[in-house]
Amino acid sequence: MIRTGGCGCGYVRYRTHGEPIMVHNCHCRLCQQQTGSTSVVNVFIESDNFELVSGDLTEHMLKSGSGKMHSVHRCAQCGCAVWSHYPGLGKLMTAFRAGTLDKPDGVTPDVVIFAKFKMSWVTLPDNIPSFPEYYDARTVLPPEEIERLRALGERRKAGDG
Repeated sequence: MIRTGGCGCGYVRYRTHGEPIMVHNCHCRLCQQQTGSTSVVNVFIESDNFELVSGDLTEHMLKSGSGKMHSVHRCAQCGCAVWSHYPGLGKLMTAFRAGTLDKPDGVTPDVVIFAKFKMSWVTLPDNIPSFPEYYDARTVLPPEEIERLRALGERRKAGDG
């Protein structure tokens, strides 16, 4: 499966190969503040399967829900946040914003996280597991996705990424 996307002005374009490891819909206060919205939908994929096709980006270090810093990569022209790297797996895994996909309906969240911070008027879907804060991926994701995460973790421990 190949997916394509880009920033709001079209200067940055990217392509992904394969299926995501997981998709999070995060309602934490940091995501609300950093996006200016009710939440963010991040699609997580191995960085080896994510390709910048065109454009230049700026990198911004911001606090994540864990309290550690994550890097947010924004279009150098329009400032649109396109993807992030989170501290756990660093640059080995890319979390791109579902809204930047050319066909954003092509992904569905696996989980809703930090639901206790959702805005009172937001209604969560019944068919997607939601958690007040974070969750244990082993309770939600299929074994093959857990294996992909484990493999990235082993690479990280070995000093890669």
